[in-house]
Amino acid sequence: MIEITDDIGIEDSELSFTATRSSGPGGQHVNKVSTRITLRFDLAATTRFDAAQKELIRQRLATRISKQGILWVTSQRHRSQSANRDAAVERFVDLLRGALEVDPERRKSRTPARVHRKRLDSKRHRARIKQGRSRRHHDDGGE
Repeated sequence: MIEITDDIGIEDSELSFTATRSSGPGGQHVNKVSTRITLRFDLAATTRFDAAQKELIRQRLATRISKQGILWVTSQRHRSQSANRDAAVERFVDLLRGALEVDPERRKSRTPARVHRKRLDSKRHRARIKQGRSRRHHDDGGE
């Protein structure tokens, strides 16, 4: 049983794993050993999540879910299948926990009047400085 949250757990039998050859450097080893692990989880068929939770997962992990409702995670970081399998499961749990996390409701904030006044005062001050640089406002009377 893989524990996602305190009240949600997924049976190992609901996950399927496939091993394929990893990409990238590694010499002869990478060409003959299938160490990349792809974890697949059928989100559409599972009964572990209610409809609202499934929709939340679909929205937040849309790039990782196929049209058939299969959530997939790949790991090829390590040189052994077992290490990549553990890494894929760990990443799967992290993704689901993050997707199910409820964002706190945002409270509207208001700029304090003092800050608003100070900003406008500094703008007026800057405008006066710039006006003082123009020829029109000099006392020599020339334009």
